[in-house]
Amino acid sequence: MSPAVKASPAKATPSRPRSGPSKVPASRTKPTLRHERTFRAQGVRYLAGVDEVGRGALAGPVSVGIAVVDLERQKPLAGVRDSKLLAPAERERLDPLVRRWSVAAAVGHASAQEIDAIGIIAALRLAGTRAWQEVLAAGVTPDLVLLDGNHNWLSPADQLSLFDPPAMEVSCDAPVHTKIKADMQCLSVAAASVIAKVERDRTMRELHAEYPGFGWDINKGYATASHRDALRAAGPTPYHRVSWRLLGGDLLDADDVDGADLEAADLDGGLEDGGPARSEHSVPD
Repeated sequence: MSPAVKASPAKATPSRPRSGPSKVPASRTKPTLRHERTFRAQGVRYLAGVDEVGRGALAGPVSVGIAVVDLERQKPLAGVRDSKLLAPAERERLDPLVRRWSVAAAVGHASAQEIDAIGIIAALRLAGTRAWQEVLAAGVTPDLVLLDGNHNWLSPADQLSLFDPPAMEVSCDAPVHTKIKADMQCLSVAAASVIAKVERDRTMRELHAEYPGFGWDINKGYATASHRDALRAAGPTPYHRVSWRLLGGDLLDADDVDGADLEAADLDGGLEDGGPARSEHSVPD
């Protein structure tokens, strides 16, 4: 908010908001374990924070991170924020710290081909289940899942549709609690977002070496003007989600490329930036 304009007591002039985005107060960007600890009254000890990255990209996998905390012993980890609020170098620095801090941590992925075959919601479940299996393999069984957003895409579907993949042998059977903006407020979910973002970014840099013309080392597969230009010139690669509107939808602001690494497309789980074409693949189940 801009400062209020000085005026006489008889006729005060109210302050007006700027046209640009306002800064988020620091108190709101520092996640804690406060919300997680409310579940101790339900007998929960091991809580799995879960977050996804890459949902709104045009290319590359969708990735799901899990960071498990011990509500009886866990202490806060300084510096961890939602990955969208951290510079790339800071995320890289925090990644090993988060993994050591967590009781168990894992990242699962679903490829662009899998997204095209089964749709984004089922692909999120597939990636999350792969991460869940890795956590179980480490000898940790979470009592509860805290999932960012307002839709539980992690639990097995009640009724498989024609487009769902075959049921995996081990899927998440723990209770799932969803919370909007959990990645901003809850430390376990912010930690999950960091490890998922770092691992997916590394994957996109590796794919950039194979297809350097698309700029995936910078845009991480999201919709930018240069990415769309390369698509028009060369056509899609095997890593593009060809069932999506690759050349439609909104472009991302170039200013977002270096700051938030284009992750703004994932806020609130939105399907933005030329997301899936309208089909049964893209309808949330």
